[in-house]
Amino acid sequence: MKRNIKKVAVIGSGIMGSGIACHFANIGVEVLLLDIVPREVTEAEQKKGLTLESKVVRNRLVNEHLANALKSKPSPIYHPSFANRITTGNTTDDMPKIADADWVIEVVVERLDIKKLVFEQVEKYRKLGTLITSNTSGIPIHFMSEGRSEDFQKHFCGTHFFNPARYLKLFEIIPGPKTSQEVLDFLNGYGEKFLGKTSVVAKDTPAFIGNRIGIFGIQSLFHQVKEMGLTVEEVDKLTGPVIGRPKSATFRTVDVVGLDTLVHVANGIYENCPNDESHELFKLPAFVQTMMDNNWLGSKTGQGFYKKEGKDILTLDLDTLEYRPNKKASFATLELTKTIDKPIDRFKVLVKGKDKAGEFYRKNFSAMFQYCSNRVPEITEDFYKIDDAMKAGFGWENGPFEIWDAIGVEKGIELMKAEGYEPAAWVTEMIASGNNSFYSVKEGATYYYNIQSKKAEKIPGQDAFIILNNIRESKKIWNNSDSIITDLGDGIINLEFTSKMNSIGAGVLQGINKAIDIAEKEYNGLVIGNQGANFSVGANLGMIFMMAVEQEYDELNMAIKMFQDTMMRCRYSAIPVIAAPHGMTLGGGCELTMHADRAVAAAETYIGLVEFGVGVIPGGGGSKEMALRASDLFRKNDVELNVLQEYFLTVGMAKVATSAYEGFDTGVLLKGRDMVVVNKDRQIATAKQVALQMAEQGYTQAPRRKDIKVLGKQALGMFLVGTDSMEAGKYISEHDKKIANKLAYVMAGGDLSEPTLVTEQYLLDLEREAFLSLTGERKSLERIQYMLTKGKPLRN
Repeated sequence: MKRNIKKVAVIGSGIMGSGIACHFANIGVEVLLLDIVPREVTEAEQKKGLTLESKVVRNRLVNEHLANALKSKPSPIYHPSFANRITTGNTTDDMPKIADADWVIEVVVERLDIKKLVFEQVEKYRKLGTLITSNTSGIPIHFMSEGRSEDFQKHFCGTHFFNPARYLKLFEIIPGPKTSQEVLDFLNGYGEKFLGKTSVVAKDTPAFIGNRIGIFGIQSLFHQVKEMGLTVEEVDKLTGPVIGRPKSATFRTVDVVGLDTLVHVANGIYENCPNDESHELFKLPAFVQTMMDNNWLGSKTGQGFYKKEGKDILTLDLDTLEYRPNKKASFATLELTKTIDKPIDRFKVLVKGKDKAGEFYRKNFSAMFQYCSNRVPEITEDFYKIDDAMKAGFGWENGPFEIWDAIGVEKGIELMKAEGYEPAAWVTEMIASGNNSFYSVKEGATYYYNIQSKKAEKIPGQDAFIILNNIRESKKIWNNSDSIITDLGDGIINLEFTSKMNSIGAGVLQGINKAIDIAEKEYNGLVIGNQGANFSVGANLGMIFMMAVEQEYDELNMAIKMFQDTMMRCRYSAIPVIAAPHGMTLGGGCELTMHADRAVAAAETYIGLVEFGVGVIPGGGGSKEMALRASDLFRKNDVELNVLQEYFLTVGMAKVATSAYEGFDTGVLLKGRDMVVVNKDRQIATAKQVALQMAEQGYTQAPRRKDIKVLGKQALGMFLVGTDSMEAGKYISEHDKKIANKLAYVMAGGDLSEPTLVTEQYLLDLEREAFLSLTGERKSLERIQYMLTKGKPLRN
């Protein structure tokens, strides 16, 4: 049957319930969010004459929870207006409304008795065929549907979202004893295609997949830290970005999530998995128990493994259990990996370390390899689902089996045996059968060793994706040190940046021009996209700084002109150029996106022109483009100055959209031209389809613009008065004013006596001149240097 999800009912509006409701609203679904009626009226409500019968009182809990969620940072919603898709109510008065819902999601407190009462109510009002799922993180699914009707049980399962629902991609689907295959298949596809998730079907075992492995990893570390005499800072240094994990690493993550949450799951595994070979590891170490007794639960209680006092961050000493000043951690082994860009390539070096770091990794990975291999087939039939869960739910760049492959399966077994561990029998069988790796790549697809069939099989669900890692070597057309051109098939090529943070320097500009050259001669279109953490953090600041310090202004002028010319080439080539921005898309990355024919942006795109933060104005066509876009919005009898001022302030305040949808508000993305995809894994494939479609419809190179209306002195005067008053009110510094006035001059089109139609090149020349003059200012150079050394903007 064809199943459409037009309306979802979410029962339970706590942090998780409100987050799930917001994410469904993000993708355009109508949401009914319900919670219980409060037991009493507050004093403030009594003063207003409200009683327990008043609707305001009856919906107070749900409305407070949703309001708190919408105020939280990072935001659970792509755009403030999307919250209008959520209607609130209470479970006493509004339960009959779930009859209109296509999917009912229970997100109440983790108590089986309460969940069963909720499902009794749901059964009363739901229409036949409606999906019912529970967001439980650990209660066995088979207990929840006991006693319910056949239709209920057939359409019931667990759907475990990870918090925060918008940002963490793991979507665990846990079947009950009678869940139909149709329901599982539908949820698997819906999670990936519409919710933008990594859908993983898990078995109904304690803590499912993500938390079972994740909590093992943390508990293992808790015991290891004492055994090896490591400090909190040392563990966070060893388990953070160096191995492709989030900056919050281990102990900071526990502080953010809450120690009580972690302990709750660990206790659940300890009680419900008596036959787990690492059963004793889930017992709480003494220092964790003391922290629980002291209510040192992390951020929520103001202290955990870390504690903020004024501007200082103190660290818990695990021996004395007293807070002390933070100590910098360093290891010789980590120094050896500084020249290795990708975490996956570092593991071989890390496990060979001769210091405490090397010892730590050998112990840590050995324990993890044994535990994960022993969980197959207990928690899942297919080991790749463990990797998917850890990457999507815990932000690991590589899953345990990928790490094991990187070290070498046989080498991993050797390390394990040295530490007293043994792999599961199926791993030994795999090696004996001549398969010496868990994964392999064939014809652009990833294959995994199937334990049942004892041979490599294609991982299902890849057909909608293009995975650049899988085709880079076999489909490479050209490359230099900073960029790679790959054939995506069907006459479309892809340009991928490979510079540090995907910054745009001479190598990347050469790559863009080369890609357009190749596409114009032999192909139908070009996608500019990558699958790294970020699209691009902007221009290569280090190069600009060095040229400016050396006062090589002719070379700098040529470099900026090359940047501008390359952006214009993206705009005016003979083939469609599609940008695929995601993650940080700042400065030059934003300018590139604005100059492409179209952008296919990931929903999680943080995009903006941020050059003011480093003491300059956008110099790669960004200032020109904002003036052009303002001009395109001028309407007869409108106050044109107001439109221009809005675009001026977007640049002057270095506004960064916190989602692609906000990018439409700031004007860096255009409605009707640019589009948004929720699942980043689909982005390159979608961008390729857009390029193909444009080519097939008969793409024609656009004529250069000569019709940009600039307002001259009229606008310039207004901007200068504004910056004067901002400085007088101490809102901006003298140097901020100088930068703003330079931008004003460009966006006004200079000091022309009346509104005039000008060319893009006219504005580009003004922009380049202003940019160059600012690189000659000491205070701008101080800002650039501060950003390069400290990674944050300087106000001077």
